[in-house]
Amino acid sequence: MSIGHTLLGLLEAGPRHGYDLKRAFDEKFGHDRPLHYGQVYSTMSRLLKNGLVEVDAVEAGDGPERKRYAITEAGVTDVERWLTTPEKPEPYLQSTLYTKVVLALLTQRNAADVLDVQRAEHLRGMRILTDRKRKGDLADQLICDHALFHMEADLRWLELTAARLDKLRQAVTR
Repeated sequence: MSIGHTLLGLLEAGPRHGYDLKRAFDEKFGHDRPLHYGQVYSTMSRLLKNGLVEVDAVEAGDGPERKRYAITEAGVTDVERWLTTPEKPEPYLQSTLYTKVVLALLTQRNAADVLDVQRAEHLRGMRILTDRKRKGDLADQLICDHALFHMEADLRWLELTAARLDKLRQAVTR
């Protein structure tokens, strides 16, 4: 995820302080990985330097001055470009799990056990996501669906690989 673009997009609703941006980000996107304040302020500093935001106001308080940021026209254009650029599908051609299976075969370990342990972990994770989805709002449901669909694809791969272990063993131990 592009944190800079996400913060810019949040600023399109109107100027905000870094604290407010962090809170909005965490509420909408950071359920599992909230932003650190330092990450917000370093990102805002970079966006300011690049002309994508400007300081709309500076307010004195008990602590350091609070800057309120506003998106610039260049920032709006940058968000628009980012939103309309498709993400490249991420093929998992260098899968850690595949590496573990092949290494198990190469070292005469039980690759089926590697697959079984991973299958159990995937199923555990899917139960957690399904429970979260059941209790969540629409945004949480969609996020969980995305993760669940990826985990289902992984499970299909695990089953396919388990069915082909003998052929894979022959192929990698030649």
